Amino acid sequence: MRIAAQGLTAFVCCISFLGFAQETTPPAQAPPLVERPGTAPEHEKGRRIEIDVVVTDKAGAPVSGLQPQDFTLLDDKQPQKVLSFAAFDETNAATAPPQQVILVVDAVNTSYSTMGTERLQLDKLLHSGGQLPVPTSFVFLTDTHTQIQPTPSRDGNVLAGILDSNQAGLRIVGRSQGFYGAAERVQLSIRALDQLIAYEAKQPGRKLVIWLSPGWALLSGPNIDLTAKDQEVLFNTVVQLSAALRAARITLYSVDPLGMSEAGSGRTFYYQEFLKGVPSAKKVQNGNLGLQVLAAQSGGRVLNSSNDVAGLIASCLADAKAFYSISFDAPRADHPNEYHSLEIKIGKPGLAARTRTGYYAQP
Repeated sequence: MRIAAQGLTAFVCCISFLGFAQETTPPAQAPPLVERPGTAPEHEKGRRIEIDVVVTDKAGAPVSGLQPQDFTLLDDKQPQKVLSFAAFDETNAATAPPQQVILVVDAVNTSYSTMGTERLQLDKLLHSGGQLPVPTSFVFLTDTHTQIQPTPSRDGNVLAGILDSNQAGLRIVGRSQGFYGAAERVQLSIRALDQLIAYEAKQPGRKLVIWLSPGWALLSGPNIDLTAKDQEVLFNTVVQLSAALRAARITLYSVDPLGMSEAGSGRTFYYQEFLKGVPSAKKVQNGNLGLQVLAAQSGGRVLNSSNDVAGLIASCLADAKAFYSISFDAPRADHPNEYHSLEIKIGKPGLAARTRTGYYAQP
């Protein structure tokens, strides 16, 4: 069955960041997506871009102690001058910017049975070592609301109690509802991400958002058509979401709780078709808003095909041990929403850098 453009119009418009009826904890309504507090919009402050970078060795462990000369920043494959450089690790944690971890428990895109396994893995993680390395909080996403825990904690027992007190029931919007049920789940998911970004934009420092979910439907393929209007709205959403994640200093991680049950299936790798940055509305697809796509583009990780969900989460937490913050001035854009790819190369063998893969520049 071919899904005509009209079938997607409502879905696209609902995720265009034009405003939502929101329910969060705390109960105050989240504001629209904004630049990080304390900074002016880019068209007012010039072209300054700030990014966080994690450097890892061949084993995937974060590497500290690097110097500015070890980094080469490429903007659209052209070297750019680094204007500021700061290194943070456990030796200077007292003077480092604040960090926090947000664990998103997604009951919209995860089945009831998988949620039970996921909670057991979370309980295992929280009781494994007492104190977590950085302050951590929960976001609970259900069909009816998005609940944001306002106060992070490093106490695993406290967090386990919060988890136990927030039990999600059966989903109202299930897979049996087909394409339009999938579109509704996407809407709920993007709305929740919007709320979370708006809330975290008011919090200082760096945030690692670990989203526990198989992800929402990509709704892309040969049987799905978009009108030019749909594409324009969808492209604007991609641009705004990219800027908002960067402004709120959020790195997103996708951790799939399905484990080995879906290892090797199309779900685990189809998202890679959409990882390349979208240069224009004519090129955009719904898949460009997939959870795994947003995670990889934010400098985070996509982790699946493992039954050790607690271990996957712990590997994400390791990114808080050492990181670097750098800034540069973006080249002048020739037109609004001009996409620029980003890459960091490290001048030492065996090391790799992970950061945002691109941004949208303005004239």
